[in-house]
Amino acid sequence: MNKTEFVANVAKTAGTTKAEVSKVLAAGIAVITKALKKGETVQIIGFGTYSVAKRAARKGRNPATGKEIKIAASKAPKFKAGKALRDAVK
Repeated sequence: MNKTEFVANVAKTAGTTKAEVSKVLAAGIAVITKALKKGETVQIIGFGTYSVAKRAARKGRNPATGKEIKIAASKAPKFKAGKALRDAVK
């Protein structure tokens, strides 16, 4: 399911317009993104938790040349499904 299909399904389920759902979805994503940029965790009970995972600097290899390279430390978004979501998918 892509974003357009998701918006259409939510609009139909909620009995509202696609435009309204699209606005709310965009706002929700913006709020989650802003919180993750600050290093905060966003927990939605029954759905899951969004957080930031920190990756330490490490050494790697260039597969083409075999030469050792340095990989810088980084941060990546992480999602952990909540119990209700895991149980629903089972």
